[in-house]
Amino acid sequence: MDLDDPTHLLNTYVVHEIPPLAHYITNFITKAEEEEIIKKVYSAPQPKWTQLKNRRLQNWGGIPHENGMIAEEIPKWLEDQIDRIVAFNVFDENKRPNHVLINEYSPGQGIMPHTDGPLFHPIVTTISCGSHTILKFYKRYDTQEVIKKKVIPKCEFSFLLEPRSLLILREYLYHNYLHTIEEKSADVISQKETKNLSLCSDVFLDDNILKRSKRISLTIRHVPKTTKIKLRFGK
Repeated sequence: MDLDDPTHLLNTYVVHEIPPLAHYITNFITKAEEEEIIKKVYSAPQPKWTQLKNRRLQNWGGIPHENGMIAEEIPKWLEDQIDRIVAFNVFDENKRPNHVLINEYSPGQGIMPHTDGPLFHPIVTTISCGSHTILKFYKRYDTQEVIKKKVIPKCEFSFLLEPRSLLILREYLYHNYLHTIEEKSADVISQKETKNLSLCSDVFLDDNILKRSKRISLTIRHVPKTTKIKLRFGK
């Protein structure tokens, strides 16, 4: 994609009909770049992988913690993607992303409703590789509100994340909504629910069925609280 004027381009990729603010950029990386990223992910040393119940992941830049993240050097292949995102000027000058979380999702795997929370500067950027997914959003309620008012959280809208796309979430949407990926092997398109279809690279109609394959996501964020010790690892 052409990044000659990234700030202007960003304004053309706003997702409408939702609380502010989300940007969705299709074909943010090329097919060749996607293949190279996937190759780099799977060439990482085995100890970089953390196995969870429903997926596995890698942390680059350190492991975020409420007491502070011990900073590690981020390899160039990830710094290159950070540079491209920083060019959009969504991050403040002193808030350059310093952490990349890589998740591997096989078909049928997902992640429970969550918010990225206070450990991070309130902007989350995600590059998708390998497969699409559907990211669903739920209004965030506190526990007492759910109990007293008998609120039943429901999906309010969703995004289709295509391979090679970039999603940027911030502002009200970051603070007040949970996002989730359901544990499915295929997704059914809903034009009413899925708010970014007009920005996608293809035309998707109601009831289109999209089968998932293995997906690699790069979640790129800034961790404000870090230690002064910076560890260096092999690239």
